[in-house]
Amino acid sequence: MNPAANRDAAVEIPLQPASYDIWDKKYRLKAKSGEPVDATIDETYQRVARALSDVEASDELRGRWYEKFLWALRRGAIPAGRITSNAGALAHKPATSTINCTVSGTIRDSMDDILEKVHEAGLTLKAGCGIGYEFSTLRPRGAYVSGAGAYTSGPLSFMDIYDKMCFTVSSAGGRRGAQMGTFDISHPDAKEFIRAKREDGRLRQFNLSLLITDGFMDAVEHDQDWPLVFPVHVKEKDEIDLADPAQVVWREWPTHENYVDREDGLVACKIYGHIRARHLWDMIMVSTYDYAEPGFILIDKVNEMNNNWWCEHIRATNPCGEQPLPPYGSCLLGSINLTTFVRDPFGPKARFDWDEYREVVKVFTRMLDNVVEINGLPLEQQRNEIMGKRRHGMGFLGLGSTVTMLKMRYGSADAVSFTEDVSREMAVAGWEVALELAKEKGAAPILLRDYTVTGDMLRKRPEMVADGYKVGDAIPGRVLHAKYSRYMQRIATVAPNLVEQLAETGARFTHHSSIAPTGTISLSLANNASNGIEPSFAHSYSRNVIREGKKSKEKIEVLSYELLAYRALINADAKVSTDEAANKLPDYFVSADDISPKQHVDIQAAS
Repeated sequence: MNPAANRDAAVEIPLQPASYDIWDKKYRLKAKSGEPVDATIDETYQRVARALSDVEASDELRGRWYEKFLWALRRGAIPAGRITSNAGALAHKPATSTINCTVSGTIRDSMDDILEKVHEAGLTLKAGCGIGYEFSTLRPRGAYVSGAGAYTSGPLSFMDIYDKMCFTVSSAGGRRGAQMGTFDISHPDAKEFIRAKREDGRLRQFNLSLLITDGFMDAVEHDQDWPLVFPVHVKEKDEIDLADPAQVVWREWPTHENYVDREDGLVACKIYGHIRARHLWDMIMVSTYDYAEPGFILIDKVNEMNNNWWCEHIRATNPCGEQPLPPYGSCLLGSINLTTFVRDPFGPKARFDWDEYREVVKVFTRMLDNVVEINGLPLEQQRNEIMGKRRHGMGFLGLGSTVTMLKMRYGSADAVSFTEDVSREMAVAGWEVALELAKEKGAAPILLRDYTVTGDMLRKRPEMVADGYKVGDAIPGRVLHAKYSRYMQRIATVAPNLVEQLAETGARFTHHSSIAPTGTISLSLANNASNGIEPSFAHSYSRNVIREGKKSKEKIEVLSYELLAYRALINADAKVSTDEAANKLPDYFVSADDISPKQHVDIQAAS
């Protein structure tokens, strides 16, 4: 290929064998016999584009949007794995879903509900969805269970049941099940949760994350004691002084059923004991270093920034953690491969095609919204949630590869500024389509409803008081969403007129952006472009592959997309770590080991 041939054209690099293999194993539609239905990757794109354009209302619209969807798929729009695998595949896989992420309904503190949620989770995993749960709604180990006349074994023992269920379901279906278990840092069994994976073989079907509150971070910063608490049951209210701060703290809790609560939405929680906050913090850090778990979720910030702040209380995420969701919430995903918009990569006029990027974002937004109509979710509660809110999560991948192709060093000031621009342009273009689709097809149903102002709303959004709202007033969901969501307030700083119109009309969906890890789609359909917002892990490494019909492993070389492109366009003999001056890679070729923690955080903040 002559790099000077057309510096304005998009670069096309042939797919490397490892990438092709993953498409063949995970995303290529095959008949029951194992014979491929999709002859090529482009036929996979055609199948997906056809399935999603068929949702449109007329033959004319279906034809027009099929062509546009196919164009976007060929230009870097990559739907998440469940969409790519299952859209248009009903004849071969009738019981599968196009949704990657779900969260369980709140697990209530009773044996009936614990086992009911196991049943629901089994159906969800069978459909191919990942699922998250919060387990700190279950009373602590050693608490008395009056109905059984015994003492409970605690939340961790019930997590073992979910773990075994997931292993069994995923083994039967051939695809590994994915689960996230979250747990409140103030629960009396928090230490046991932190140490759970130190037991060999325990909870191997789970990712684990702690729900970290602002109060806990303050206690760590000021080296204070931290109370370990659990809600006061209505039957216990006469046994405890609710006004005594040494016995009770009032705080948010995901369920109020059978618990003592107040008009401002807070629940009374009994103090079971105290622990030094920094001691608990050190336990988390040691476990994270030794076992890479548990992760932690800044749950107060999640709820503060949630667009549906007035009607949702989020306590869990999908298994990869990028999508916080309410009970029975679900979210479909898609990512845009940024490398496809680089013009003249590594050249004197290396640049990013912003116009085409914005157009792909807009077309992809409609495409993802259409996925809601063919969600294939197994539970009625899940279907009601996604149809009422229509949330989706569009992100991007290949950021590390892209900044390298633009001759920037990942984590540098230029790369941070570029990341901010990519994120902002995606958000604004997406919300512009949210308005257009609301006018064409209707806004998300929850945004068309009126809500009664509560004390809880006014506590969370004091500016509503300044605007004259009081308890008992009616207010449209679209106003609560566009005007009082902290995230939409940020959008208003760059697109104020757009947000004003969204407050008047409503948006087609309540959520638009979510940056996923994109591990598998990056390695396969994006030809090993860097994952999500990460730098490339390494520019050259080996991957062991077991071929069908063989028992031995075959070692395959895998190259980063930027190295593939550099060899194709600049120097076919370029090498990683070489003393040959003519074949050395430029200094802006960096990998994960070369990036400082601050640079990682700077890119995360810019995203």
